[in-house]
Amino acid sequence: MNKITAAITAVGSYVPDFVLSNQVLETLVDTNDEWITTRTGIKERRLLKEEGKGTSFMAIKAAQNLLEKANLDPKDIDLVIMATATPDMPVASTGVYVATQIGATNAFAFDLQAACSSFLYGMSAASAYIASGKYKKVLLIGSDKMSSIIDYTDRATCIIFGDGAGAVLFEPNTEGLGLQDEILKSDGIGREFLKIEAGGSILPPSEETVKNKQHFVFQDGKTVFKYAVSGMADVSEKIMERNNLSHDDVNWLVAHQANRRIIDATANRMGLDESKVLINIQKYGNTTSATLPLLLSDFENQLKKGDNIIFAAFGGGFTWGAIYLKWAYTK
Repeated sequence: MNKITAAITAVGSYVPDFVLSNQVLETLVDTNDEWITTRTGIKERRLLKEEGKGTSFMAIKAAQNLLEKANLDPKDIDLVIMATATPDMPVASTGVYVATQIGATNAFAFDLQAACSSFLYGMSAASAYIASGKYKKVLLIGSDKMSSIIDYTDRATCIIFGDGAGAVLFEPNTEGLGLQDEILKSDGIGREFLKIEAGGSILPPSEETVKNKQHFVFQDGKTVFKYAVSGMADVSEKIMERNNLSHDDVNWLVAHQANRRIIDATANRMGLDESKVLINIQKYGNTTSATLPLLLSDFENQLKKGDNIIFAAFGGGFTWGAIYLKWAYTK
């Protein structure tokens, strides 16, 4: 019997209509288009502005897009993994709600939170469930409404993040396609450099924490950048070495879209030509859990069956890693 691997067989996505351009940000904080573009590669980002709509709204839209494209009955889904750093609310799982709303009534669901590495970690979890032989269809969704936790008077963070969602379907494969290898890392040293200070069990919400803006993302940009560059580049190079892949063997780099300079540094370490690096940061900014599936959705038509793809991400905590996957279909 051939070994069962977990292959991506369908993708879907959703981004809100509202566009927040660098030009608009110039009117909100002390910054300018040239400064933002040079340092991050971002030109605009999408925001979910409608009142009463959160991460689940975008996740449902992305999942429905996938179901429609794949002509898939949601009742056939066994498991929904919701990768997110911005759940709709504490305690009640966002993934459980999403599964019910899309009609995945035979699936169990849960949330997975590893900051910007959430989707990458979710790929590992989805693959393990498929490879176990217990489940045939695992829906992995990455969705974040970052605008809900960003202070738009803080120029260090408000220029970076956007809202969006993407989804992929994992199914069993016996052709040797799908997820081949993974290197996942974490280090608690990052706890102080990228965080939301209040709202958790250590510092519950209070009038004072709200007044002090402690419910917004804080980032020590220089420190995070330093760790991200070395972390993403190291694991991406290592996974190539471990699988005897040269730069000619790698067809695509699908890297977390946090900063264009971090992506370029990773590609350079891997020896990849710019034409092999998927980029959409200029359109969406950093959508956290949604960056990797949004890349797959935007470039789906360019991906060919058998393509060697390296996924890489780095997130708060710190969390980071790389995954080697063989693409399973040509659209």
